This record gives sequence, C-alpha cells and structure tokens, in this order.
Amino acid sequence: MAPMRTTIELKDEHRARLLELTARRGEKGFSSVVAEALERHLRHLEALEEARARALRLRGTLSRTEADHLRRRARDIRESWR
Repeated sequence: MAPMRTTIELKDEHRARLLELTARRGEKGFSSVVAEALERHLRHLEALEEARARALRLRGTLSRTEADHLRRRARDIRESWR
C-alpha cells in the first residue's frame, strides 16, 4: 500500500521542534518523524488496551477476604501519600 498524503495542523512550536529534529537527522521533511511518533503512539494504545483486558480477565479471581484486604491496603497507602 502506497503512502497517502494528508494535511495536519501543528502548533508553531511543534513544527519548529520537528524541523530541528529532522535537520539533525539530515532529513528534509518531517514525514518520517511524524510516522514514527504515530506508530509509537498506536503501539502504546494497543498495549494499554491489552493491559486493561488482562486486568478485566482477573475480575473475580480474588476471594472476598483477599479483595477486602487489598482494598484496605490500597486505602492505607493512598492516605499515607497525603
């Protein structure tokens, strides 16, 4: 599948940073940098979804006593942060 051209809107500071980065890399445009960032972001989102799915599969695996203990410990830890 051939790459597709598209238009995106960038903040001035983002465009400037992209241009600096591509210049350091010896590239003329910043398509490759944007593609790398997009790919990394999409992989990150997939990893989050998988982690969420794994966590949901654990639902119901603790006994009532274990769940209550974990809930109390989490509350205690949160309170100690304040």
